[in-house]
Amino acid sequence: MKTKENIYSLLNEIPDPEIPVISIVELGVIREIKHDDKTIEVTITPTYSGCPAMKQMEDDVREKLKANGFEEIKINTVFNPAWTTDWLSKEARQKLQDYGIAPPEENTTDKSFLTNKPKNITCPRCKSKNTAMVSQFGSTACKALYKCSDCLEAFDYFKCI
Repeated sequence: MKTKENIYSLLNEIPDPEIPVISIVELGVIREIKHDDKTIEVTITPTYSGCPAMKQMEDDVREKLKANGFEEIKINTVFNPAWTTDWLSKEARQKLQDYGIAPPEENTTDKSFLTNKPKNITCPRCKSKNTAMVSQFGSTACKALYKCSDCLEAFDYFKCI
């Protein structure tokens, strides 16, 4: 019998197309799973409405489930509630850090943008807080580009959304 836990375990093997060190389950885009022995319905929420990786995620989910015996697969994309970095698992945050991407340091209640005070983002390489934003957008739209003034390395910061 295919349990919900088994299905989550299968989907947890699918890497995020843009950040391959974390899975789509750890990223928090898998919202719900409904199934019987032959049919499965997976509900996903994009990290933001224009996320270019969503088509790849859908294809990867479909491929993984077909390879594991599901014949009828339906994927629903929902935008409400909107995805938030609060949905990143603790393990995913640590994996981002280890990979060289600074994970979100606060939750979505952070309102520092209202005061125009820059965030002190910890460098994922040397752990210094002596960092500065170079660009609001990094390698993808959900990340900002920072530079560490101590080790002089540039790094992505996964923005709080």
